[in-house]
Amino acid sequence: MPGIFLTIEGPDGGGKTSQVQLLAAQLEKRGIHYIKTREPGGTAISDKIRELLLNPDSKDMDSKTEALLYAASRAQLVAEVIRPALQKGYVVICDRYMDASIAYQGALGLHHDDVRMINEFATDCLRPDRTYLLDIRPEEGLKRIQRAKRAEFCGDLDRIEQRALAYHNRVREQFLRIAKERGSQYVVLDGEQPKDIVAESIWSDFSTFLN
Repeated sequence: MPGIFLTIEGPDGGGKTSQVQLLAAQLEKRGIHYIKTREPGGTAISDKIRELLLNPDSKDMDSKTEALLYAASRAQLVAEVIRPALQKGYVVICDRYMDASIAYQGALGLHHDDVRMINEFATDCLRPDRTYLLDIRPEEGLKRIQRAKRAEFCGDLDRIEQRALAYHNRVREQFLRIAKERGSQYVVLDGEQPKDIVAESIWSDFSTFLN
């Protein structure tokens, strides 16, 4: 069976990481070979770029610098992890991918065609087979993040999370626009539902790839 590339996207606080874990558990139970990874990060080099991107001390970072760093992190992840796994026939589950850059850097004012171009270069135009967009109101998503960080004693919001609510609203609008443009590649889900219900919807859709 050829590899299957799945991405989970959406505004901050939508539950992407939980859904990656829940989908991985389903695959594990059925003995299906898979890997799960995240962006930015997923390799030693990409994790170093992640630290720079999310560090609140990087507050003076230019929007073009940000876009290029995300693309650089993604290039390394695709070359080192994603493509080799797909070539082995694995299911690859990625927490964020190229469309996150189009949404987040687009919300900063960069043209989505420019962001897409540098990321197509970075990934050799590798596209997901399916993308699950966990849609959530940004005010609710940010509340979730703040509650989780307080509960886990894991510090302040990162550089992106600290941006104004208006920015996060633009990110959500960008994601919904992308989903509309991509049509059948995207499945849009209500990220404010209980995570088990969201997980059931994802599995119900994904299982069609296994038939």
